[in-house]
Amino acid sequence: QVQLVESGGGSVQSGGSLRLSCVASGRTFSNYGMGWFRQAPGKEREFVATISWSGGMTYYADSVKGRFTISRDNAKNTIYLQMNTLKPEDTAVYYCAAGPVGGTMRYEYDYWGQGTQVTVSA
Repeated sequence: QVQLVESGGGSVQSGGSLRLSCVASGRTFSNYGMGWFRQAPGKEREFVATISWSGGMTYYADSVKGRFTISRDNAKNTIYLQMNTLKPEDTAVYYCAAGPVGGTMRYEYDYWGQGTQVTVSA
């Protein structure tokens, strides 16, 4: 089992920045690919970013490319999502997830956190 706890959400104005963190406990963190997803009210949970176990490979949804950066610190069992130039359409609950290799699809992940709310006002 892997337990994931997100933090760092909050309310910001359009154009602002936030950094989300996700701390993992349980099985060896560095064995897992990691990802960030988000879910806005009334919408499906959607892919945001993924990172390989080593951190050497990252991939982003087109909607966040160039604004968001995913990273990880295996020594701290933590991944991060640096979010810059935030827009109102980024408002959602953000979830981190762990899977064998990561990926862009929800079914590729075995473990999920409880989520952290991000609200961006115009």
